[in-house]
Amino acid sequence: MIRGRLVGINGQPIRPGSFNSDRAQRLVEREFNLSHTPELPTHNAVSAGRWTPEEADALSVEEGLAQTLNLRLGDRLQFDIAGIVREGRITSMRKVEWGSMRVNFFVLFPHAELGGVPSTYISAFKAPMPAATAQAIDRALLQAFPNITNVDISASVAQVQQVLNQVISAVEFLFAFTLASGLLVLVATITATREARVREYAVMRALGARSQLLQRMQRAELLGVGALSGLLASCVAMAIGAVLARSVFEFNWAPSPWVPLVGTVAGALLAWWAGAWGLRAIWRRPVVDTLRRAAQ
Repeated sequence: MIRGRLVGINGQPIRPGSFNSDRAQRLVEREFNLSHTPELPTHNAVSAGRWTPEEADALSVEEGLAQTLNLRLGDRLQFDIAGIVREGRITSMRKVEWGSMRVNFFVLFPHAELGGVPSTYISAFKAPMPAATAQAIDRALLQAFPNITNVDISASVAQVQQVLNQVISAVEFLFAFTLASGLLVLVATITATREARVREYAVMRALGARSQLLQRMQRAELLGVGALSGLLASCVAMAIGAVLARSVFEFNWAPSPWVPLVGTVAGALLAWWAGAWGLRAIWRRPVVDTLRRAAQ
């Protein structure tokens, strides 16, 4: 990391009053975190321009910063780094995922080395061990290297995980609620049309259709309707999860292909169970009795 203050754009000195937005004024009042690397970070994507390793006099700027400061490709920026002015030309814009829990920078120099400026180093490590042991390692590390600033982010990660678990629970409840609503509609529909089904099955049985065939037809109908309901419920739940992930929490969302499959199977089985329970009296009523009632 290299600490530097933006002092000029295209040879013109800048100050907070040069910008209208509050965020732009705050940005030019403080120092930036700069860095250098010959390879484009894997979690960054070039949105404009080109990234060329070891390109002389080149800068890569985060696209949000460029929009705030009204920067364009080809603009020249001057940074004051501990009294040393370094200048470069914007050759690329980058899209940075600030919620990736990785090290990100507003401005990068595409160089393997950037000599002559003071710098510090940042890294991360994971201690897959009990919390007490991890704290002991942290204390030993600080005792051995007093100039290290150690930041424990386990509490932050736990907070994020808690929020994500709540979102997952909400989406799961929405899926279950949608599926239950579909089952209620199915039971209500079966109840409303039960007498009509009784007459239809009685006529078909009187014409020679076997009960096993009619039961297979009923089973196929219920399984098909239930599978469609489960598929739609899982798709709606996945769509809402995608919207929450990308629009609210702003992180990449990778849906599981098992969700629609499990939803389809669960919907089919539940619909078959509910339909079989609602239509269980059809097969107990004699055909003659049903036809007599229909003729009255």
